[in-house]
Amino acid sequence: QVQLVESGGGLVQAGASLRLSCAASGRAFNRYAMSWFRQAPGKEREFVATINQSGGTGDYADSVKGRFTISRNNVQKTVSLQMNSLKPEDTAVYYCAAASRAIMLERTTSYDYWGQGTQVTVSS
Repeated sequence: QVQLVESGGGLVQAGASLRLSCAASGRAFNRYAMSWFRQAPGKEREFVATINQSGGTGDYADSVKGRFTISRNNVQKTVSLQMNSLKPEDTAVYYCAAASRAIMLERTTSYDYWGQGTQVTVSS
């Protein structure tokens, strides 16, 4: 069992930066691929970024590539999302998720555990 708690969301202006954090509790954090998803009002939850178990490989949605960076610390059991050059279209609730099997990680159905989400609002 893994519990995930996100933090770091807020209201910022376009062009600003935010850093989201996800704290995990439970066992075997380093066995899970970790990802960030987001969901805007009236839209489906979408993949943002993922990082493998060791933290050596990351992948990103095209919409955030070059602006967002995912990282993890397996000792502290945290995963972070550094978001730079934020745009109004980045406005959403951001969710942290853990997958025991690193298969089709762009799909929400691939994940075993989810956090409760943190709101990010970017004003123009």
